[in-house]
Amino acid sequence: MVTSERERSNEEQPDLQEKVVHIRRVAKVVKGGRNLTFNAVVVVGDGEGSVGVGFGKGKAVPDAIRKGAATARKDMTAIALNGSTIPYAVTTKFRASTVLLRPAQPGAGIKAGGAVRAVMEALGAKDVVAKALGSRNPINVVQAALQGLRQLQGAPTDGEEAPQRASLPPAPDRRAPLRREASPRRDRDRGERGDRDRGGYRGDRDRGDRDRGDRGGGDRGGGDRDRGDRGERRAAESAPAPAAAGAPAAAQ
Repeated sequence: MVTSERERSNEEQPDLQEKVVHIRRVAKVVKGGRNLTFNAVVVVGDGEGSVGVGFGKGKAVPDAIRKGAATARKDMTAIALNGSTIPYAVTTKFRASTVLLRPAQPGAGIKAGGAVRAVMEALGAKDVVAKALGSRNPINVVQAALQGLRQLQGAPTDGEEAPQRASLPPAPDRRAPLRREASPRRDRDRGERGDRDRGGYRGDRDRGDRDRGDRGGGDRGGGDRDRGDRGERRAAESAPAPAAAGAPAAAQ
């Protein structure tokens, strides 16, 4: 993958400038080896408010650039500028890429990355602040920037407000715990599980009490029987032996 930026003059339209934003090499494996092709993203503009983007494919880099430039010239769009900057801030999204464009004070310059900078230079905007959010794929970033420029309606006049204001999306608080959205079905399932768990706990507790009661009653009953048997044996041992029949009575 090769990334380069060039400016070339066109013979048919010498006032147009071309900027190659991105060149990608594609290899297709076939039976006899690999077939190499090249894809090029080209931005064409006149520096006075018109810009276009084109994509070209070819077996060589010059062929891909030429095809991309021809496509960009056919797709040029006039953009409303406010002097050397854009009228107001705008945010656009193309697939996974989001681009934020903001006007800047005169003399601030172009504060943007390579893909958005090429579009702004070809357009003729000299004081712009841009920020790419999300994917940094040059193809998607260029498309998002071009869509944002096409949404501009012109500079607001006195007593009018800009038709659209853009702001940075709020950053997520990574320290806060993630909150799941309320779901009646999930709450119902959670309640049923809780009831089942509590019911099972009560059943276990009752079963344990019953087992302890049975064991305790059996032990107490056996102990009472043992104590009764021992008492009867002591009473029998301490009782006097009965006198034999026909034996003489003891002398008084």
